[in-house]
Amino acid sequence: MSLYVISGGPGAGKTTLLAALRRAGFAASAEVSRQLIREQVARGSGRLPWLDLAGFAELALARMAARHRQAARRGGTTFFDRGIPDILAYLEVAGLPVPPAYYAAAAAYPYASLVFLAPPWAEIYVNDAERWQTFAEAEALCHALRRTYQHLGYAVRELPRAPVADRVDFVRAVVAG
Repeated sequence: MSLYVISGGPGAGKTTLLAALRRAGFAASAEVSRQLIREQVARGSGRLPWLDLAGFAELALARMAARHRQAARRGGTTFFDRGIPDILAYLEVAGLPVPPAYYAAAAAYPYASLVFLAPPWAEIYVNDAERWQTFAEAEALCHALRRTYQHLGYAVRELPRAPVADRVDFVRAVVAG
């Protein structure tokens, strides 16, 4: 079983890469945050990252743990649009405490030792209904993500700023060893 994380700041091309990996025959788990934002908005809930990041993080952790368990049961290779350690970085950047349970979850639900990091990329960055951060905030988050994954013992491999087909080839080559 190989559970790979594709992390990085908002708007760096992770979702596009995951869709291309899915088309190439890999299993992929979509970003939990975007789905949760849509669900919470539809419910009229205040548990949104820009209103209640701590509450939103609880929802994200539960959903990400469930996705990890599903992929582990399925076996094979799965690529995740963000991993549980991303939550730790988001809380850190917001200046919020990271509860011990989040570190415990990061240990209980490990991913492959190599994490792919999509670097900030101004030429493709756009805001939308679920992406409220400025490009500078996306850059700061990317740096925090790198630190968080490295602190947790993961090797971080930066994706090239290149067309999606080249990124797919890069990921395939790295995974193939």
